Amino acid sequence: MDFSSPSSGSSSTQFNPDAFKNQLQNQLAQAYAEEFLETLRTKCFDKCITKPGSSLSGGESSCISRCMDRYVEATGIISKSLFSATQH
Repeated sequence: MDFSSPSSGSSSTQFNPDAFKNQLQNQLAQAYAEEFLETLRTKCFDKCITKPGSSLSGGESSCISRCMDRYVEATGIISKSLFSATQH
């Protein structure tokens, strides 16, 4: 992303703080999403897959689905709590 904007009639460029902020927010959101998915994958795999093989059993599949649902729900509750605490 280009953080500069052309000056009127000048060949110099200026730092654009709004563009920088937007890019930083996007990068942080992407990093958070990647970390969240990796944590989710690791925790649910460790909990639910006792004998890795070429396919999942019905029990393993159900366990992973429930694990992911609980983890996503818990993360949502924690996030809401944190964001509401910072609003007060």
